[in-house]
Amino acid sequence: MSGLNKACLIGRVGNDPEIRSTADGTAVASFSLATSRSFKGKDGQKKETTAWHSIVIWRKLAEVVKEYVHKGALLYLEGEITYEEYEKDGVKKKTTKIVCNQMQMLGGGKGKGGPSGKPADSDFFDEEDVPL
Repeated sequence: MSGLNKACLIGRVGNDPEIRSTADGTAVASFSLATSRSFKGKDGQKKETTAWHSIVIWRKLAEVVKEYVHKGALLYLEGEITYEEYEKDGVKKKTTKIVCNQMQMLGGGKGKGGPSGKPADSDFFDEEDVPL
């Protein structure tokens, strides 16, 4: 039996995506995504917490990110939760990342759709079927 490892996030892009290519030319995009939650505290006052997520996007979907995603954009993302260990200055550290394989721009994006072929704010992109 296989397990399920899936994260679904709606949040705002915290920084302009960093786009790079691997040695074989594969595009990779990375950026932070902020998700917020509101609730009433014990004192009855409204509180809000924000969680920051490290996002990594590969191949054709990274090209879409390069073209249309900027700081502040509201996105819906689906992906796999990954864990990495590394050593820095002799200290072992762990990091958690979301490797995104589906993305939907929810609003505030630059693309407006239409004859230009640019995606509309609500277009949904799957890493396997990206319209470029």
